[in-house]
Amino acid sequence: MSFDRLFLNIDQIYKQSGKAKALIFLDMLWCAARYGIGYLDYNVFGFAFVKGKNRRKTIMTMNHNMRLVSLVNDKNYMNAFLEKTEFNRIFHDFLGREWLDLRKASQKDFAAFIAGKTDFFAKVIDGCGGAGVQQIKLAQNADAAALYESLIEKKMFLVEQTLVQHERMALLNPSSINTLRITSALKNNEVYIMYCLIRVGDGTKEVDNISGGGMYSAVDETGHISAPAFCDKTGASYEKHPKTGQVFEGYAVPFYEQSLTLIQKAARKVPQIRYVGWDVAITPNGPVLIEGNIVPGYDMCQNYRHRGGKGGLLPEFEAVFGKDFSDI
Repeated sequence: MSFDRLFLNIDQIYKQSGKAKALIFLDMLWCAARYGIGYLDYNVFGFAFVKGKNRRKTIMTMNHNMRLVSLVNDKNYMNAFLEKTEFNRIFHDFLGREWLDLRKASQKDFAAFIAGKTDFFAKVIDGCGGAGVQQIKLAQNADAAALYESLIEKKMFLVEQTLVQHERMALLNPSSINTLRITSALKNNEVYIMYCLIRVGDGTKEVDNISGGGMYSAVDETGHISAPAFCDKTGASYEKHPKTGQVFEGYAVPFYEQSLTLIQKAARKVPQIRYVGWDVAITPNGPVLIEGNIVPGYDMCQNYRHRGGKGGLLPEFEAVFGKDFSDI
């Protein structure tokens, strides 16, 4: 818990609602005890604006999310998603890019991989939230042997070809690959798309991760961004991207239907893992997988600024898995 972040959130809610800060703080404590949510979730879910306990009960909390993960994701198969090289091996046909596992590839293999490239990405195999990811710029006549040994020493065993994103995705922000987070649920071999978000980098980094200062918004069933983007780091909503000036709401995501089709196929690849948050990049040739997350987010998809007063997603998950996830 960060007291600075706590007071920042209280201050933001005060400015938006006009409610006394002391009352906001007391309600945060009540919601922590009653619903198991922290101060950031309180802000994101808009509990200061949600009237009535019944609407608050529609929120899928962290506790709900972790319960669902434990029920439908078999821990014996989780490594397929936890280790990036294993994920790439299993989902190779969905990736749309070259890659190597330096634990198995020789210096000669690596030299062939970087030949003709101006850059590539190197990753630790168990990182998350954008940590352990580095874009490597290649100078002319780069020393492949020295670079190979350096990456091995840093345990950045996964190297991947740099993706080129679709020009419409680059218009939102060119500094990072801006991705869709599409979350699926698998039951009786039927794939349910639970929600879709778009994540956009802030223009200063090579990744779009929210923990790195990126922003996000909802994507509706027609493939359009449906609201201004929200940034956890600043606590602000942005009608336009702060660097590019591109308006978010109403912006059409290219290859949206093809992205859903991709997830329909990917979700059946490891059927023992039935609840996955998929990160999808849109290239000029169509959608490709970046990774799959076996503990999908429950907070961004329920941001009250994007939900239009609809409440939370718990009823939609219970429609698939039963009340209290009793029908899994």
